[in-house]
Amino acid sequence: MSKPTPPNKNNLSPLSSFIFASRWLQLPLYLGLIAAQAVYVFHFWVELVHLLEAAFGSQTALQALITSIGYKTDAPITSLNETVIMLVVLALIDVVMISNLLIMVIVGGYETFVSRLNLEGHPDQPEWLDHVNASVLKVKLGTAIIGISSIHLLKTFINAANYDEKVLMWQTIIHMAFLLSAIAIAYADRLMSHHDKAH
Repeated sequence: MSKPTPPNKNNLSPLSSFIFASRWLQLPLYLGLIAAQAVYVFHFWVELVHLLEAAFGSQTALQALITSIGYKTDAPITSLNETVIMLVVLALIDVVMISNLLIMVIVGGYETFVSRLNLEGHPDQPEWLDHVNASVLKVKLGTAIIGISSIHLLKTFINAANYDEKVLMWQTIIHMAFLLSAIAIAYADRLMSHHDKAH
């Protein structure tokens, strides 16, 4: 039995073509996210340069780091200590993870909702993009958000003396909500995939 011939795009009605072409309205959104990622890259290098300068004894860079991470202590800080270094490194990791999240949204979202990137066979094609769809993208985004939330929670606990108990409690509750939401999304996706296979 011959396979059904896929519809020719030239056979689409003008209204159908117009509605389908409306997906390109999302293009400025993805370009805006690329610009936002450039800002994150700039912020990352500013913080890294401050860390390196502070390691070589720059008091100006040290104070800039302390201000950016919101670290406070009764005794004045005149040199890098383990807590400051750890908080700065966690902040850098946080930027990297958010950048990874942006890449997943930009590349995966564009591939899923706008147009094919035609990366098949490209040596740099991301492994996860080979089987990306809306459901897979939701699960991966949920996992990335949990990772980012974990970094924020760890930064808060390291610097817990400067936070109110309610802040610590609510950050923990929100993190657990993210975790449960990601589990629920993954479970629902698994049920849907089993249902599709059964049919």
